[in-house]
Amino acid sequence: MRSAEELRALVEDALTELALHEDLAGLDEALRYSVEGGGKRIRPVLCVAVGEALGGEAEQLLPAACAVELVHSFSLVHDDLPALDDDAVRRGRASTWSHYGEAVGILAGDALLAEAFRLAASYPTTAVVRELADATLGMIGGQYLDVTASATDLASLNRLKTGRLFEAAVRCAVVACGAEIQAPWRAFAQELGALFQLVDDLLDGDGTVLAYGADETRRRADEAAERAAAALSELEVDSTVLRGLVESLATRTA
Repeated sequence: MRSAEELRALVEDALTELALHEDLAGLDEALRYSVEGGGKRIRPVLCVAVGEALGGEAEQLLPAACAVELVHSFSLVHDDLPALDDDAVRRGRASTWSHYGEAVGILAGDALLAEAFRLAASYPTTAVVRELADATLGMIGGQYLDVTASATDLASLNRLKTGRLFEAAVRCAVVACGAEIQAPWRAFAQELGALFQLVDDLLDGDGTVLAYGADETRRRADEAAERAAAALSELEVDSTVLRGLVESLATRTA
């Protein structure tokens, strides 16, 4: 089984070598700019790691992993637009719309989403594309709750806006391997998404920190990490890499 760093290198290579649709020739540069702007690739690495834990080959999982990352990239490109967060900078450089113009930014996001579903639809089973669609709709629903300030509670908002793509990374890997999405996989995915957002809030001093304080947020993050590890222990797989991902998310500093 490959390490997380080895999986990250595989994902980076796969994203760099993606064959975009021929009709997107004019948008090619903007799409690659959006995808190759850095990031930890946590979601696609998670996807491949789950697949390998189930006995799948990394190459079998890469289309699903890249699809999840393209949906994530789409969400960032559109979140940065003036109509939403109006961010001119993303990961230390100009955001896509700021660099290429707002119209191209919108089209680049649209194209990333379509390319994601083209990848997900490349599997013999339709389960991968269904899982990705379900997660994407949940993420968009969470964004709606955020921009309209209509969420009833912060945890539910985060479960949709952040957690659904973590769930997709796990669920797409499981169905791509022809396995059943057992309850421990569902629990693991949900707790990992919650952990990621809680630690994000700690690093940014935002969200849960503003609502409940840093100590309470840290406590919730630690409990989410414990529950994620407990879910893994219920699965008859080699979870070494997945446990390492839980630990790295719980202790990350950037």
